[in-house]
Amino acid sequence: MAAVEIVSFGFLHGVAPEADVVLDLRRAFRDPHVDPRMRELTGRDKSVRRAVLGTRGVRQLLAATVRQVAAYAAGPSADRVVIGSGCAGGRHRSVVVADQLARRLRRRGHTVTVVHRDIRRPVVQR
Repeated sequence: MAAVEIVSFGFLHGVAPEADVVLDLRRAFRDPHVDPRMRELTGRDKSVRRAVLGTRGVRQLLAATVRQVAAYAAGPSADRVVIGSGCAGGRHRSVVVADQLARRLRRRGHTVTVVHRDIRRPVVQR
């Protein structure tokens, strides 16, 4: 079974990491950043996690990405699959999606590492 590396990141902090699959969460999914109560929080906080997972389409995206990983892992030379999970600032949506993907993939027997590249960066003022 292929090892999986998931990197959450913010597009406003630099280019997407090199990955087999890059999830761009900026336009299709509600941004907790717009709520002043969640702006300084991260995807590791319960209220942010609840808001992101409550957004229509997120759970379907998670399921589809798990299927993509299975397809990549089935390849003849796939020993590692890299997933990039990106939102604007890399603190909210990308973190929740990365952590949830890791949870689902571990349940299916994958060895998973997660790196939150931009979670500690200052909140982007926009």
